[in-house]
Amino acid sequence: MRLLIVEDEEQLSSLIQGNLRREGYAVDVAATGEDARAALATTRYDAVLLDLGLPDEDGLAVLRDLRAGGDATPVIALTARDSVGDRVRGLNGGADDYLTKPFAQEELVARIAAVLRRPGGALGSRLTLGALAFDTPTREVTVDGRALVVPRRELAVLEALLRRAGKVVTREALDGAVYAFGEETESNALEAHVSRLRKRLAEAGAGVAIHVVRGVGYLIKAGEAPR
Repeated sequence: MRLLIVEDEEQLSSLIQGNLRREGYAVDVAATGEDARAALATTRYDAVLLDLGLPDEDGLAVLRDLRAGGDATPVIALTARDSVGDRVRGLNGGADDYLTKPFAQEELVARIAAVLRRPGGALGSRLTLGALAFDTPTREVTVDGRALVVPRRELAVLEALLRRAGKVVTREALDGAVYAFGEETESNALEAHVSRLRKRLAEAGAGVAIHVVRGVGYLIKAGEAPR
């Protein structure tokens, strides 16, 4: 899953980005309203963390324009404005949640999971295929009830494939699910992740197969892995 942090305090945005990447998210960062608008115009995000005190404009203006354009991406407002009136304006402006600075990183992670679990959110379902089950809120994978440890980037690939089980997921979509803007990757990095994931699932007896659709991407379906 991919998140956008809109925050001009570099130290704070770096801290949040590092923590969320360890939680398994691909994370992009924008420091201004202009940068945020450009990112939102070109990339689909599962949630946005939006500072309301941006250097070039009020974050509420970005939020209002996002909602006016029909974009329902979950938004958590991050701000030092802690009055009741400020919280009400943020929520009435279209925010799904409101977190006052300073905040604990653990609380932010929990609030992100909470908005993603809401109806229509990215974590709104338990994904199952064959003997494989992926509990999206806890990020836990099991095979016939047995825990299977899957590294962060392989987990991102698995989730993207499971959400479109039986359908082709393009390379571009998988790259977007795994890597944030600016992350350096080798030309065959995605193939390596898929190869390791395929081997891991086969050894665990997951009863699913990841197939290559040459020139397009990959798909996952129930059945034995291709030899």
